[in-house]
Amino acid sequence: MKNAKDMSYAALMARRSDIMKSSLGIDYETYERGSIAFDYEAMMGFGGYTFEDVRRIQQNSAVGDTPLIELKNITALMRNSAKPGKGARIFIKDEAGNPSGSFKERRASISCHHAKKMGFKGVIAATSGNYGAAVAAQAARYGLKCIVVQECYDSNKTGQPEIIEKARKCEALGAEVIQLSVGPELFYVFLALLEETGYMNASLYTPFGIAGIETLGYEIAEEIKKKYGRFPDAVVCTHAGGGNLTGTARGLLHAGADKTVVIGASVDLTGLHMASDVNFNQKSFTTGHTGFGMPFATNPDRSDVPRSAGRPLRYMDKYFLITQGEVFYMTEALAVLEGLERGPAGNTSLAAAFSIAREMDEDEILVVQETEYTGAGKHPQAQLSFARENDIDIKFGNPKDSVPGKSIIFPDSPDKIQAIEQDLTRLRKSLIKNKTAGYSLGNITPEDISFLADETKTDEVFVRVCLEELSKV
Repeated sequence: MKNAKDMSYAALMARRSDIMKSSLGIDYETYERGSIAFDYEAMMGFGGYTFEDVRRIQQNSAVGDTPLIELKNITALMRNSAKPGKGARIFIKDEAGNPSGSFKERRASISCHHAKKMGFKGVIAATSGNYGAAVAAQAARYGLKCIVVQECYDSNKTGQPEIIEKARKCEALGAEVIQLSVGPELFYVFLALLEETGYMNASLYTPFGIAGIETLGYEIAEEIKKKYGRFPDAVVCTHAGGGNLTGTARGLLHAGADKTVVIGASVDLTGLHMASDVNFNQKSFTTGHTGFGMPFATNPDRSDVPRSAGRPLRYMDKYFLITQGEVFYMTEALAVLEGLERGPAGNTSLAAAFSIAREMDEDEILVVQETEYTGAGKHPQAQLSFARENDIDIKFGNPKDSVPGKSIIFPDSPDKIQAIEQDLTRLRKSLIKNKTAGYSLGNITPEDISFLADETKTDEVFVRVCLEELSKV
């Protein structure tokens, strides 16, 4: 055919900007302010949806207004190993109450509403996680077609149980699921499908995706203040691609909770490369881990849109890592002590919160910002059985002795749950290094410096010092 498009990898990547523009309707170039800076808040206003609009859309889609539950038994367990006067009250926002079972339905609700409004016939999401199910559920409510593209297998066609469970969920909600092996073909297939179908890119990282989560942070602040007369002292967010923490923090600020400490938490999978075929099935967590958390913190624009709306270092006050064994332990504790059987993503934050709360005053309030549904593949038994099949050593002891890809160690007592705080200054410097790579100091404008200060939640003095250090390397 004379007019057939060149579908080679290089040709498709060359059309990337045009495909993105037509599949979203967002001209990202209009927000650029030079080589480094862009107008983040203007981009967040794309679509013209006010906060009240977002709440109304979600209420019409049965999304949000989920229960806020005090975990009295888990708090009591934590206080057994806390010093006198220490041990904050732990609450959890039960996002499993959304139609597809996770907070990500908040993101999907706005994307699918916009897709319907703009006349798209369907939506496509590239995700191995809960977001695919959320998009499928909301697409069904809006009468839209839905395609979910996911990395599921290694080269031996062995699938990760948690991802297979999520594929089942997506299909049950009416989506067509395209499963791929780990590697660069994910983005290629995603772009090709967007171009072929003309469907909307329901990316996690659009302004819609982040605005949808702002209601979550707002609800937490609103409910705690209504019940206890003040805002929460801290909120813990499981951090992967950055949108969860970004949206929650923006919602807290919208409610006036500007003194609430925003904490990120990830599972420590240090040493496992996320694009490695060998490492793919050596991990027991497919999201909320350092393979996403670290690179997306220091380089948020590595996502599937030109400029990500998820920018965690703009909002993160502290960042902690927790081990796989500690998360499995807290998953079991939540079930047997509180009667809540929930999936691993939210329990990553819960495990970190158990440790963090121990160091806080007993009259303080700490909120774990989300839960997720669980299912056969997400359940600890499935993940641990799969780990054994991949020769992972599983035992009790000190979780800090575990080695990702080699061992999973459950704490042999609750006091062994110890979240490890990360150096945010190092991550902020890494972001500045990534964003200024290839630019000489003389070509970085005052607007770029102001932008980088916002990106790192610091000030222009910090940025200038970092730039001076980088110029000497």
